[in-house]
Amino acid sequence: MDRELALEFVRVTEAAAIASGRWMGKGEKNAADGAAVDAMREAFDSVAISGRVVIGEGEMDEAPMLYIGEEVGGGGMEVDIAVDPLEGTNLVAKGLPGSIAVLAIAPRGGLLHAPDMYMEKICVGPKAAGKIDINAPVAENLKAVATALDRKVEDLTIVVLDRERHAKIIGEAREAGARIKLITDGDVSPAINVAIDGTGVHMLIGTGGAPEGVIAAAALKCLGGDMQARLYPENQADIDRAIKMGITDVNKVLTIDDMVYGEDAFFVATAITQGDLLNGVRYFGGGARTHSIVMRYKSGTVRFVDAIHKFERKPLFVKRV
Repeated sequence: MDRELALEFVRVTEAAAIASGRWMGKGEKNAADGAAVDAMREAFDSVAISGRVVIGEGEMDEAPMLYIGEEVGGGGMEVDIAVDPLEGTNLVAKGLPGSIAVLAIAPRGGLLHAPDMYMEKICVGPKAAGKIDINAPVAENLKAVATALDRKVEDLTIVVLDRERHAKIIGEAREAGARIKLITDGDVSPAINVAIDGTGVHMLIGTGGAPEGVIAAAALKCLGGDMQARLYPENQADIDRAIKMGITDVNKVLTIDDMVYGEDAFFVATAITQGDLLNGVRYFGGGARTHSIVMRYKSGTVRFVDAIHKFERKPLFVKRV
């Protein structure tokens, strides 16, 4: 993929963030999500790719735009796209931190077609890559990560979605001595944070959305981090959905390379509300300021983009003399 496309991808997530950020704190999560979808879909039209949505807003009969299988882009290299125009709808609705507009892109056939179901996940940064085991007890994984980071378990902070299903994980982590950061929604942002020094988190663990898991895997692959995952079907319908999308073994432990294939991938995110890594959208008279991250696996490049957008441009009048 052309590296010059990186900034074009950033413009796509910026558009979604600016549109949905207007709804922050207004209690209208569906309106915020709809604004993000509309803006992201329109922005894709100007990008020189022939893109196919493999992870999106649902099936064609469930979503009018950015549905699975939809073709986007202005024409060019064939790529697969995973999108979440608004990751953390409740966060925006309540004005809480951590919501982002996010996408992952790889050459055609480069992303796992993850069905919309739950997925078990464990994510760590580069120093702990190769040290985790999704089948091992929580305490064992914590010890392995602590050793890799040259610190004690008591020095670790792990991120877990605040759900009843995670009571056992939380209990084992507390017993082991780790500090826990419970989040209400949106596990893509913290998955990125574990792989970047200075964010203050060292591991993400628990069960969340499978589509979001693939997007997080793209980020972690670009950053040199590690992730293991396993689909968590709740019923036969989930199993049938996975098989329909080409996943024959729903119990398989998935690695990063199982979720993001090949030697090239982009990951892009723009913050909507304030986060540990990125600043949320800030509006001013006639414009807004956004903060994004764009990374590429092939080059290992990670860029932060701090952008000012002018919505209105006043005409320049030159006085004749």
